[in-house]
Amino acid sequence: MYRRLLVPVDGSAPSDEALARALEIAGASGGQVLLVHALDSLVPGPHHAAGGALRRVRFEEGERVLQRALAIADDSEISARTRLLDQPRRRLGEIVAEVAQSWPADLIVVGSHGRHGVARALLGSGAEQVLRLAPVPVLVVRSAAAAMAA
Repeated sequence: MYRRLLVPVDGSAPSDEALARALEIAGASGGQVLLVHALDSLVPGPHHAAGGALRRVRFEEGERVLQRALAIADDSEISARTRLLDQPRRRLGEIVAEVAQSWPADLIVVGSHGRHGVARALLGSGAEQVLRLAPVPVLVVRSAAAAMAA
């Protein structure tokens, strides 16, 4: 039974669907959830003129995403904590795998936009990165909107 669930969140519909699934699993097992948000590594660093201001905006946005997800978990009466991750020049999959190992998680629950073809090649797939690098089982929750479009 999965009792320690790691959920990367970004505020998108697929992320919300993954969170809902993780909360169901945690509720059934008496488990807990760690909500993580990785800051966008493409934002210029502090050495750029606007880097400091952009980084502050990204931190604030990341905190809003985490607080929203935490409120959803609280409404479900599931024990949840948050962690904002700022590791520039590292891929989401690497960051999530490291946190999953150090926390330690039993299961990672991640949402997927269901992109394929050119969109996936151009935008990458955070869910695929997590799948390839995760040290624990991964549940990929495909967005209902993406599933209907397929």
